Order: sequence, then structure tokens, then C-alpha cells
Amino acid sequence: MLDHHYAVDLTWTGDRGVGTTSYRSYGRDALISAAGKRHDVEGSADRTFHGDADRWNPEELLLAALAECHLLSYLHVAAAAGVVVVAYSDAAEGSMTQTADGGGRFTSATLRPRVTVADESMVEAATRLHAEASRKCFIAASVAFPVGHEPTTLVQAS
Repeated sequence: MLDHHYAVDLTWTGDRGVGTTSYRSYGRDALISAAGKRHDVEGSADRTFHGDADRWNPEELLLAALAECHLLSYLHVAAAAGVVVVAYSDAAEGSMTQTADGGGRFTSATLRPRVTVADESMVEAATRLHAEASRKCFIAASVAFPVGHEPTTLVQAS
């Protein structure tokens, strides 16, 4: 087994001059950065929780991590199986349940990868490979809720 380590820096930028004197007195904005990255991620809370809707919230970042991890795992298994992927997109969605005490948890996520392959003969394998990609996705293997897949496989126009 190989261990890999990751590091990010998070800086809260939402102090409005009075800190957290009340629930509505502070902003939810933050900057997420990492050494060697060209761009920071501007984060905030979901608008429901008094965040900035123009910034990424943690729930969206979790879905993005699941979708991108599946993409990368899928491209790997497709290449290994001789399936030529020429386009890939996803429209991921997730559900979260908030508890009475203000906490909560994700209850499910559904990935909807739309894959275009180079040839009709690759469609069956391309569709089947989503299961293997799911098993190999580090992020999906790390969450405590089901991650479903509703793939669509298309053939590149001639």
C-alpha cells in the first residue's frame, strides 16, 4: 500500500469587524489554497446558511470531488480496456438532510456521466466500466453515503 498526503490552507475572510458576536454578524467567506496552485478557491456557506451564492460551498465541493474522482478513475479504466473516450461530462446531484440540532449529513449522491466513445463497438464496455471506476474512486470509497451512477454512452459522430 502507498500512502499519499495532501495539504490545503483555509483562511476565513468573513470578519465584518465584530467577529462572531452573533450568528448574523459574520460572513461565511473563506479562501482555500494549496502550495503550487495558481488559483485559490473562493468558498462560502450555502445561501441557505447565510453564505455568498457566488462562491463554492462545501456541499458543492464534495459533489465536485466525487464527480472528478469518478471521471479520472473512469478515464484510467477506459484506457486500460481499450475504450476510446472522446468526450465526458457529468451533472452530479446530492441530497443532504439537516438535523434539528443544526448538524446534518449527505444521504446520497448521483453521478450522471455522459460519455462519448469513438466507436459503436465500445458502447457496452464503456457503460460497464463505470462500476469498476466507482470501485477505484478514492473519494467515493471515503464517504459514508451511497454514490449512484446513471451513465449515458454516446458514439462520436462520423
